[in-house]
Amino acid sequence: MTYPFVSPLTPHCPQSLLARARSCPPPRVALVNAGAAIPLQGLREAVDLGLAEPVLIGDRAKIVAAADQIGWDIAGIRLIHAPAEAAAPEAARLAREGEVDAIMKGQIHTSVFLGGLLPSAAGLRDKATRCAHVFHITMPDSDRPLLLTDAALNVAPDVATRKAGLTHAVRLAQSLGIASPKAALLDATEDPIPSIPSTYEAAEIAQWAATALPDAIVEGPMAMDLILSSEAALAKAYVSQVAGDADIIVVPEITTGNALFKLMVLGMGACAGGLVMGAKVPILLTSRSQQAPDRIASAALGAIVAGMGR
Repeated sequence: MTYPFVSPLTPHCPQSLLARARSCPPPRVALVNAGAAIPLQGLREAVDLGLAEPVLIGDRAKIVAAADQIGWDIAGIRLIHAPAEAAAPEAARLAREGEVDAIMKGQIHTSVFLGGLLPSAAGLRDKATRCAHVFHITMPDSDRPLLLTDAALNVAPDVATRKAGLTHAVRLAQSLGIASPKAALLDATEDPIPSIPSTYEAAEIAQWAATALPDAIVEGPMAMDLILSSEAALAKAYVSQVAGDADIIVVPEITTGNALFKLMVLGMGACAGGLVMGAKVPILLTSRSQQAPDRIASAALGAIVAGMGR
């Protein structure tokens, strides 16, 4: 018997996201450690939908074997032999030199993957630049996205890092056609209190955003009921432009964000594509547990963000 809190709904990649991605030139996507069937199939799906031009990096023999396993003829596709931990630095080099437009995680531990891409020595970001992961989440019966940051990269982000995540999310929302995105800074309460320091930090970020992000509407701290429900805001006499209508949620730390994202996917049947922003090229953190709609949504986001940088 299925656990009652797991949704029976089937996620789908929103057609509006695919349409916007297809309006961009397909990016050259480097798959790091491409020698396994599941990540290779994920890139193949993106290629078949016109969302990517593949570049395969890893152990040549393993890549050929994995391609044979899934029935993909990779003759004519660029394949670079850089096995094991050499693969991510090789992808970073290709991005630095303008030979690829996006990087996708293959059969490699996330720490090793990001360790080869995000240190300033890799050359994909300035020392002062902060990266953040942004999820694009949609429900089965709606194409409207909710952007969530940061649920996958920054563990305990300070105020500056959360400002960067918010900035990346606003930029992504605007690239999706949301001219004036509404952002909520999630916390346990809407009232700053000394026992929860992040509530004061959220208030600081909201005040900063009023000047730094004039095209966005940013409020916080906000409890989850206020973010999701204008009725809850009315009952609490909470005056808000964001309540019940948020385009972006910024979480205080990774446990909150990761739990929220997985609840929406497993408990609500949501589709969640995601990527790391702030580097020279978008970085797609695909996972073996992701379903095909999630992988396709991530590839679509990669095409859109790569197009923003061209």
